Amino acid sequence: MTTTRPRQGRPRHTPPSAPGTSAREQILDAAGALFVERGVAGTSTRTIAERVGIRQASLYYHFSTKEDILAELLATSVRPSLQMVERIRALVPERTDAATALYAVAAVDVRTLSRTPYNIGTLYLLPEVRAERFDAFWAERGRLQANYGALGALAASEDVARSLPAERLGELLIQLVEVVIQVRRSRELEAADTDAVASSCLRLCGLAEPAVAAARDEARVLLS
Repeated sequence: MTTTRPRQGRPRHTPPSAPGTSAREQILDAAGALFVERGVAGTSTRTIAERVGIRQASLYYHFSTKEDILAELLATSVRPSLQMVERIRALVPERTDAATALYAVAAVDVRTLSRTPYNIGTLYLLPEVRAERFDAFWAERGRLQANYGALGALAASEDVARSLPAERLGELLIQLVEVVIQVRRSRELEAADTDAVASSCLRLCGLAEPAVAAARDEARVLLS
C-alpha cells in the first residue's frame, strides 16, 4: 500500500519578510517587489504566488485580483500618515501650534514613505493607478493633501498666506514630502533627511529659522 504525501507548495524564491509574517503580508511584500520590478501589467497573480511559495488558489483566499493587492499596497503608503495628521490636528488647539503640527506631520509622512517596502510610492506614477478602481486611494491622498494645506495656511507668514491659498499650499507641501520617493531610487534615506524635508515644509510657508528650530524641538516632544 502506498502513502500519498500531501502536495507541497512551490519552493520560495525569496524568504518571508520576517519571522512570523502572515501569508497576507508575504503576498503584499512579494507583490510590491514585483510591481516595482515589472509593473502591474507584467505581473500575474500566478507570479506573485510563486514568489511567495504558495498555490495561486491560496492567494485568492486573501485577494481576489492583483488590483486588490495594488490597492492595499497604495493604502499602506498614505493611511498611516493620514491617521497621524488627524490625531495631531486634534491636539493643535491645546498642545501645540500649526508650525509644530506641520513639522510633525511631514516627519511622519517622510518616515512612512521611507519605510514602505520596495519604494511603493513609485507605483503612484503607474497608468493603472489612474483607473476608477483606485479612487479610494486618491481620495485618501486628497484628504492628506488638504490637511497639509490647512496646517500650512495656519502656519504661513502673512506674505505666503496672501500669495498662496491653502489648496495650492497643500499641493506644494505634499509634493515636497513625496520627493523622498525619488530620492529612494538612488539611496536609502537617513534620519537627517526627515528633518531636512520637514524643515523645508516650514520654510516654504515663510517661517524664519528660529521659528523652524522651535517647531522642530516641539514636534520631537509631540512625536515622542
